Amino acid sequence: MFAAGNRPWRNSTSSGVTRQTISTTGRRKKAAVTRYSSRKAKTTNYPTRAASVKLTKKKVESKTRTLPRLRFTDQKLSSFGGLLVFQALFQKLELRDRLRACFRSSDDKAPAYAPALVFLALVVHILLGYRTLRDMEAYRDDPLVLRLLGWDRWPDVSTVSRALTRITDTSLDRLRRLCRELVLDRLAGLQPRRITLDFDGSVLATSRHAEGTAVGYNRRKKGQRSYYPLFCTIAQTGQVFDFLHRSGNVHDSNGAKEFFLECIRQVRAVLPGVLVEIRMDSAFFSDEILSALREAKVEYTVSVPFLRLPEMKSKIEKRCRWHRVNEETGFFELKWKPKSWNRRARFLVIRTLQPVQRKQPLQLDLFEPREHGYVFKVVVTNKTISAHHVVAFHEGRGAQEAVFGELKSEGQMDYVPVRKLAGNQAFLLAVIFAHNLNRELQMQDREPQRKTTQKRAPLWQFDRLATFRRRLIQRAGRLTRPQGILTLTLGMNQVVQQELERILGRLQPA
Repeated sequence: MFAAGNRPWRNSTSSGVTRQTISTTGRRKKAAVTRYSSRKAKTTNYPTRAASVKLTKKKVESKTRTLPRLRFTDQKLSSFGGLLVFQALFQKLELRDRLRACFRSSDDKAPAYAPALVFLALVVHILLGYRTLRDMEAYRDDPLVLRLLGWDRWPDVSTVSRALTRITDTSLDRLRRLCRELVLDRLAGLQPRRITLDFDGSVLATSRHAEGTAVGYNRRKKGQRSYYPLFCTIAQTGQVFDFLHRSGNVHDSNGAKEFFLECIRQVRAVLPGVLVEIRMDSAFFSDEILSALREAKVEYTVSVPFLRLPEMKSKIEKRCRWHRVNEETGFFELKWKPKSWNRRARFLVIRTLQPVQRKQPLQLDLFEPREHGYVFKVVVTNKTISAHHVVAFHEGRGAQEAVFGELKSEGQMDYVPVRKLAGNQAFLLAVIFAHNLNRELQMQDREPQRKTTQKRAPLWQFDRLATFRRRLIQRAGRLTRPQGILTLTLGMNQVVQQELERILGRLQPA
């Protein structure tokens, strides 16, 4: 037995010799394998390929425990490098000059901040994704935003608010006319055979006591004051053509007839001979409106509130023979008129088999029976196409609801900034301008991807404003002047670079 301090396997010298012998043997084996592999590669003609390299965890991860020191300096840094494409779009559309013409007046005392540029600042404010006027403080020193508006200093929030309250009715009418002109310019270049107009209202609720608001119908917040404007949208381009501003306590059809006819007249003045189609919900079902549309030689489809028509309801209940569209849908049509009408019209009655919603407490059983029932819908139309195509055309109205959703969630349409009616109408116009300009930029960038469908889907596959904002607008950049040339430097991203260069190439002249 050896003593504890004299064990041979604990001897450092012997262990060192052992490690050296093992390492020498390993190198000899590796050299032999290398010589064998080289001889085999020379004798064979197999294609060789590079061995895949697996990254180690040490090369991938890094320590990030130390917080960097925060310092603020004026380096002409911008958080919205993608605004460059909107600057090119504004120049191509001559938007600044056309806005100045909307606010032209005989007053010699011109304010320091021109009302046209304040309105354009609101449009940019919405494009950037901000909501309240107070949010302007977050980007008031951004050099690219200031350059887009031609300012060296951003106005205070109170200055913008006062400028909104000073807008006159004449300027508002000119702004609405300019909005229609921009949409019609796009349609004139497109030259479609038919134009589809969708009409519907949307509630703009507010917690403040603003001028022109009233307590009206509001499913979510009963008793809250609101506006209730009536909108006209173009199905082919997904743009808002015009709107009729109203208080919140009016019916949907209030002032609708004159508004419909004016929109039709504006479209036909630029596109004579175009076929105009109109889609509306049951709030506009009346003999007066439908007679006016027939006299204007317009094709229409209108939902029918048949529950308020006992005679129509009895006809549906007594009907036994239905024409089949598919396994769930059936229809029949009839020539009929209510007693107060002067002439008959074509009514289509559609029934759809759907599961009945169970409102009782959920009981988990092995087998749960599911009840089905029919959901009925009635449409009145003067179209002569088949019933199946009429139903598909009328169901395309859902695209307008998507436009309203985008305007409210991403365009801040449901925000009421000031107490004056004119200022709130101007803000609503700024929201519509931002939405239409975003669609116009995408239409300038690419050709139509769709043809005319039964539902009259937009001819372009548009990106939502929030998607376009995150992907392109919100790009950090720096403005510099190397060799006296103004340059915007962005981070290296091949996808963003290709998209920006493509859009600028289409907007700028050759």
